[in-house]
Amino acid sequence: MDEDLLLTLKALSDASRLRIVGLLAARPYTVEELAAAVELTPGTVVHHLKRLEVAGLVEGQSRHPYVEYSLRITRLQALGRQLGELDRAQEEAAVLPGPDGEPLPAFDAKVLRAFVVDGRLASIPAQEKKRLVVLRYLRERCFAEDRPYPEKEVNARLALFHPDVASLRRHLVEHGLMTRDAGIYRRG
Repeated sequence: MDEDLLLTLKALSDASRLRIVGLLAARPYTVEELAAAVELTPGTVVHHLKRLEVAGLVEGQSRHPYVEYSLRITRLQALGRQLGELDRAQEEAAVLPGPDGEPLPAFDAKVLRAFVVDGRLASIPAQEKKRLVVLRYLRERCFAEDRPYPEKEVNARLALFHPDVASLRRHLVEHGLMTRDAGIYRRG
């Protein structure tokens, strides 16, 4: 992880510093004004300002006889972009590959992350749109080959993902993902 990002986040991990940042977002303040506003001693405020300054979040401007501190809005904006990029990178890393190795569409990946836990189906989605995503996933994992599957084998394969194999079988057939004829199933 980026050391500058960690330093900045650590600087913002204190309630008093967050209050100072909030005040500085409105206008520049002197140490004495900040101390009065956040009810801290000027020495404590200086300590917090130094931490924020090292992180690049505030800057001091000499206004004789005081120093006025202001917030570096551009640094906060950059921080927001960095955090957004981290979030997107995590989402992309969590995308499950489809059967052809290509990443799944965002909605499908989101549904699978919600319902497939440690390789098993946590529950069968009640919402049809989500259930269809899960059923397509199961069909590709359990019945990759286009060949006849006896019901006993279908049950065994589906049981690896969820104990309610009867519901899964029924849903696979209802949605046309599998066909059933005399106890023999095939990909639909």
